[in-house]
Amino acid sequence: MTQETWPGLPYPLGVTWDGEGCNVAVFAEGAEAIDLCLLHDDGTETAIPLQENTFHTWHGYLPGMAPGTRYGFRAHGPHDPEKGLRWNPHKLLVDPYARALCGELHDDPSVFDDSDVDSSPHVPHSVVVHDPFPWGDDHAPRTPLADSVVYELHVKGFTQRHPDVPEHLRGTYAGLAHPAVIKHLTDLGVTAVELLPVHHFVSEIALLRRGLTNYWGYNSIGYFAPHAAYSASGPRGEQVGEFKSMVRALHRAGIEVILDVVYNHTAEGDETGPTLAFRGIDNPAYYRLDDADPSRYVDYTGCGNTLDARQPHVLQLIMDSLRYWVTEMHVDGFRFDLASALARSMHDVDKLSAFFDIVQQDPVVSRVKLIAEPWDVGPGGYQVGEFPPLWAEWNGKYRDTVRDFWLQPGSDGGRSAFRDLGYRLTGSSDLYEGTGRGPSASVNFVTAHDGFTLADLVSYEHKHNEANGEDNRDGTDDNRSSNGGVEGPTDDVAVRTVRARRQRSLLATLLLSSGVPMLTAGDEIGRTQHGNNNAYCQDNEISWVDWEGADRDLLALTCRLIHLRHGSPVLRQRAFFEGHADASGVKDIAWFRADGTEMDESDWYDVDPPVLQVFLSGNAIRTRGPRGERVTDASYLIQLNAGDTDVAVTRPGKPYPRGYALALDTSGTLRGKGATGAVPAQTVVLLQARA
Repeated sequence: MTQETWPGLPYPLGVTWDGEGCNVAVFAEGAEAIDLCLLHDDGTETAIPLQENTFHTWHGYLPGMAPGTRYGFRAHGPHDPEKGLRWNPHKLLVDPYARALCGELHDDPSVFDDSDVDSSPHVPHSVVVHDPFPWGDDHAPRTPLADSVVYELHVKGFTQRHPDVPEHLRGTYAGLAHPAVIKHLTDLGVTAVELLPVHHFVSEIALLRRGLTNYWGYNSIGYFAPHAAYSASGPRGEQVGEFKSMVRALHRAGIEVILDVVYNHTAEGDETGPTLAFRGIDNPAYYRLDDADPSRYVDYTGCGNTLDARQPHVLQLIMDSLRYWVTEMHVDGFRFDLASALARSMHDVDKLSAFFDIVQQDPVVSRVKLIAEPWDVGPGGYQVGEFPPLWAEWNGKYRDTVRDFWLQPGSDGGRSAFRDLGYRLTGSSDLYEGTGRGPSASVNFVTAHDGFTLADLVSYEHKHNEANGEDNRDGTDDNRSSNGGVEGPTDDVAVRTVRARRQRSLLATLLLSSGVPMLTAGDEIGRTQHGNNNAYCQDNEISWVDWEGADRDLLALTCRLIHLRHGSPVLRQRAFFEGHADASGVKDIAWFRADGTEMDESDWYDVDPPVLQVFLSGNAIRTRGPRGERVTDASYLIQLNAGDTDVAVTRPGKPYPRGYALALDTSGTLRGKGATGAVPAQTVVLLQARA
């Protein structure tokens, strides 16, 4: 192989193989020189200077450089941390556009900015990839957001203990594509999996020093590279094909793939963190530095740094990455971690920021599902309801309201939740209608990866994060459950009954609400983390789904709810209810007290007992059949009793239906009794109106 590069081209960025060699291009505005470093299997390295610089992009073409080659960059320039300048040629740097990475980050002094020792043996290496994948007839399911049921899962944790997945495939992309796993997803009825981060990530040095690892993956360093540790086939580019095979298998089952992406910060952390890529290539060009002290980083993320999405080349990096995952990897959408950080122009969150403008006009990215986590840790960062059209949002207000209603009846929080519940059950028009969005802008959830599992939510009053090694100081004590001081497993039948009812009622509320429901993997089978509500560093049985201990009755109820939802347009509204009556006087939605009287404004402040009835009219559904004919859906009466005692209820009188059939009851006590007139404690009853 020649040791000289030809001029090459400044675009595309990264290392691109053309069959005879590779074009190499890396943006480094302030660097004085960039070396391409080829890493050989005998531990030696060949450094080749890139001779060309076009508009701050260093580039060249290297004949003979082939797929599978490990490489990195070394950047030359001034090293003056007080001014934010951190070039250090002793640091081997990841290619920001690498399609695959291999190797681990080690806790070694050489990986830090102030060391003059070669870091190459202790950092990830970039890998040249060429993957002409046989997609065949693969096509995106394109499930409308209003019809979606999202299932948040961890690639490793979902299959690591699955008894029907071969051991060598557990915890991998191939494991997630296994027929037994896909059968669980299709039987459940979910339409999309939302994968916790699969961009290649590394563990924080602080975790390595405690003998732990980053399990969740919110510590990205490779925005184009599937995480190598999730590959059963190998880390030298094989992970790319395996990821694509997984997507193809899920698509064949009608399941979309949504990626949880972390463009707000990187794994390099604050000024005390390792130098792995962006910091060493051009620190001030990629990160937001403190104007008063450029040696420090502006941190809107709580993770040490913030990518500077105000910079055109950083926006280009983000958009190139998003387009790559859609066009080359065939994913169907993205959930943006701490999305408010991407929208900050100077300090404030700006709905008209360049990031939103670019996404809006992009012909690829604007056509997939876009879901924001609408907050960050900076001032004014809580932006639920404030994102523009095209965007759906994790609705944190939905989570808080539904938890308070079911877990704190009779308290101030429970009374406040009762007043708010009408909005949350019907798609949160108070948050989204003013921006021209509909109920599908609200991604409703009760639990997520970050916090208690559903089983733990009803079983623990306080977090138990002792295994994280931070003296239980990490995480927030966000449980709103009152369990009478009985935490964890118990033989007390009464306590177990209350927990089971609350668990099922929370699930039912979620899946009967307008908006887009999101389940956390394992909640449907009673997964526990034994009270750990911040298991980000627990790559073990604490976090992995326990399939052998599955609650089969809970699974059956969840399947029933999801399939009932799929069959009932009135439960997945595309437009907000309006409260308008038809010719017979039946409203599209109507709210009733326990005594059957239609509620007025004052009733939302009178919550004793905490019972609510809501009638949903299928006659008012705004849907049409294939030839434009009007479709009439079933009508339902939903009854919710969050209190501790059974409550006799009177169903609405004329003109509302008098005859109902029992569709489901989360207490399990009404089976075979038909449509009863009493709602058991801590229970949701769903009644279907007879024609």
